[in-house]
Amino acid sequence: MKKIVFLLVVIVSLSACSEYNKVLNKGDVKSQYKMAEQMYEAGKYTKAMALFEKVAPTFRNKPQLQRIRYMSAKSDYALKHYDLASYRFNRFINNYPKSSKIEEVYYLAAQSQYKLSPNSGLDQKDTHKALSSLQDFLDKYPDSEYAKEVNNQYKELTLKLDKKAFDVAYLYYKTGKYKSAIVAFDNFVSEYLGTKYKEDALYYKFKAAAKLGQKSVIYKKEKRLKEAVKAHKRFVKYYPKSKFKKDADDLVEKITEELEITESLNIKQYDGL
Repeated sequence: MKKIVFLLVVIVSLSACSEYNKVLNKGDVKSQYKMAEQMYEAGKYTKAMALFEKVAPTFRNKPQLQRIRYMSAKSDYALKHYDLASYRFNRFINNYPKSSKIEEVYYLAAQSQYKLSPNSGLDQKDTHKALSSLQDFLDKYPDSEYAKEVNNQYKELTLKLDKKAFDVAYLYYKTGKYKSAIVAFDNFVSEYLGTKYKEDALYYKFKAAAKLGQKSVIYKKEKRLKEAVKAHKRFVKYYPKSKFKKDADDLVEKITEELEITESLNIKQYDGL
C-alpha cells in the first residue's frame, strides 16, 4: 500500500512538473501569469520568479505589473536573496508610492537591508545602510505594527557599530600601538555617547596611557605618566565601583611611584645643566 501511495505521489509530481515546463516554455501569457500566481501562493518561489520574468514585459504600463513587481520582490525575500529583494522593494517604492502595499514594502525593504548586516568583525557598510532604511521606515510609519520590532533592530545594529568601533580601539591596545589606542578610545567615547562599552573604553585608555608612559624615553616619560594619572582619575570619576577598579588602582600606584622617580631624575638633570 505504501508503495502505491509513493508511486501516486511521484506520478502527480512528475505531471505537475511537466505541466509547469509546458506552460513556462509554450504557454500563452494568460496561462503563464496564472501559474506564476499559483507557484507563488504554493511557496515555490524559484518557479514563480521564472514565470514572472517571462510575463513582466507584456504587462508594462498595465495594472498587473504592480502585482508582479510586488510578488517578485517577496519571492526574492523568501529565497533569502536580500540584495535583489532590497533592490526590488526600493524600485517598487519609487514606482508605486500610493500602493496599498506600500507600508509593508517599506518594512520589507528595511528588513532586507537588516538581514544584509554582517557580524561586527566585518566591514559595516551594509549596517549603515540598514540603519538608514530602518530609520526611514520609523520616520514614515511611527505608529506601525512593525515599529517596535524595527526599533529593537535599530538598537541592535547601533550596538553592533559600538562594538566594531570599540574592537578597533582595543586591537590597537592589544598590539601595543598605545598612542593610536589612546586616540581611538577618546574618539570612541566622544562619538558613541551612552555606549555600554564606555567603562571598558576608559579603563583601557588608562592602561594604554600607563603602558605608553612606562615604555617612554626619559624626556617623554614624565608628561606621559601624568597623562596616565589623569586618565585614571577620569575613569574612577565615572566608574568608582568598576569591576576594573582594583587593577586600575594597583597600576596607578605603580606609575605614581615611577612618576616620582622620573620627576626626581629630571630635577637632577636640570640642576646639573
